[in-house]
Amino acid sequence: MIVNSIFLESTSGGGYEIIAYMIIAIMFGPPLLLALIGGILYRKKKKKVAKVFFILSGVYLVVGLGICGALMSGF
Repeated sequence: MIVNSIFLESTSGGGYEIIAYMIIAIMFGPPLLLALIGGILYRKKKKKVAKVFFILSGVYLVVGLGICGALMSGF
């Protein structure tokens, strides 16, 4: 049992801020990237493909906010 708790301890002396930053990056990173790709394609007159990227960005944001938000809130 002691061996299992060693892996849960923070060795950096602070806390677990890096985990929160990683969850936030997973939550907002891919939707921003997909929206950026959609914006570039929209300017290049590929409107149907750009709409698909915008929809994917929105769906990923909703799902990411739901799953990562639940992890951040402690459920």
